[in-house]
Amino acid sequence: MHSNNFISPKRFSHIYVEDSAKDHPKTSEILSKFPESVTIPIDSYKEVFNPSSQNFQAQKRSPKLILAKRKEQFLYSGSGVAPDFGYKFFYYNALVLNCPYNCSYCYLQGMYSSANLVVFVNNEEYIRKTEEQLKLSNPLYLCISYDTDLLALENTLGYCKEWILFANSNPDLIVEIRTKSANFKSISDLKPTSNVILAWTLSPDCVVEEHEPLTPRLSSRLKNIRDALNAGWQVRICIDPILNVPNWKSVYSESIRKIFEEIPGEKLREVSLGSFRMNSDYFKNSKKRRPDSYLFYLPMSTREGVKSYPEELEKKMFAVVQKELENFVPPEKIHKLPASSE
Repeated sequence: MHSNNFISPKRFSHIYVEDSAKDHPKTSEILSKFPESVTIPIDSYKEVFNPSSQNFQAQKRSPKLILAKRKEQFLYSGSGVAPDFGYKFFYYNALVLNCPYNCSYCYLQGMYSSANLVVFVNNEEYIRKTEEQLKLSNPLYLCISYDTDLLALENTLGYCKEWILFANSNPDLIVEIRTKSANFKSISDLKPTSNVILAWTLSPDCVVEEHEPLTPRLSSRLKNIRDALNAGWQVRICIDPILNVPNWKSVYSESIRKIFEEIPGEKLREVSLGSFRMNSDYFKNSKKRRPDSYLFYLPMSTREGVKSYPEELEKKMFAVVQKELENFVPPEKIHKLPASSE
């Protein structure tokens, strides 16, 4: 199933509310959008989210929502498996634990034992901590949607708008909002700001169909990108991860041609390419939880604690995809993130 309007009022049968979050205005706002959900009070989100004996894929079929307050660690330093685009001060945050989608190659299924969605309602504290960090780290590049899809959740949370407005008054903060959604309309009433990057992950149609269930189709994402570009937003497209699917050369070459039939390459801020890569422990857990996915049974290398394709295959994939991209985008706008240093 592929949907452009993912979060319906009947999406969550049960919503757990942490005691510390029950009186927060955002909690009331979110609960009002799910009038049929059963609300269950809890002491801590960890008692529902952290137990190890949970069935991730079973929960994905009927995930529960958990509302909590973040009490520490509002910013994380960027990791080596995420692109920093040349910024010295690269951070990400975790406003939400888990993603509404269920991509078969996603590392989150190896990172968490639960597929339930945890939303931290105290976004204002994240913003305040970022404001403090800005005084020490300038300019600061911040990914706010790396471990989830905030734009897909925007109609429920409204966090993208809050961060865009914050970035608008803090020009030394560069915010990336990464998404596979087709929900640009939820922020289309805002004035574009040059230090907010809307970063769409794009995959070939066959990859979307087989490996990205619940996500909008490629054509829907492309329409959203066109709308964002026409409105004056900074847009990055991310072909990441490049997957070793059958006939990958022709699959990705044809997909790139399709992408640039729909969107003007000269208007893009940049294109990001990434190879398949995953922390070795997350890979091991994901393989156990996704015996149905052949992606975890392909030949892999382990380098510096990261699982990825063999180096020669990785280089070949980048070469093929970059060559096709250069028909539409200048090479200086193409950024590669290999699993290993070249």
